[in-house]
Amino acid sequence: MEQQNNPLHGIKLVQIVSDLEAHYGWEYLANTIPVRCFTHDPSIKSSLKFLRRTPWARTRVENLYLKMLRSQKK
Repeated sequence: MEQQNNPLHGIKLVQIVSDLEAHYGWEYLANTIPVRCFTHDPSIKSSLKFLRRTPWARTRVENLYLKMLRSQKK
């Protein structure tokens, strides 16, 4: 099944979280998406564990990533 219209196709969650943290930092992520894995002792590992089990939070992180990509293209 082709996913040519899915801009996240082929991008791993670890890449998304790493790019967001590098671009925005943990503090911004915690303020934008107030989940414990961003607010209390944040790390890539704890974020991945939480986001893989929590679809609504993963969707918000993916949407923020797409927004970041769009702003970088301008």
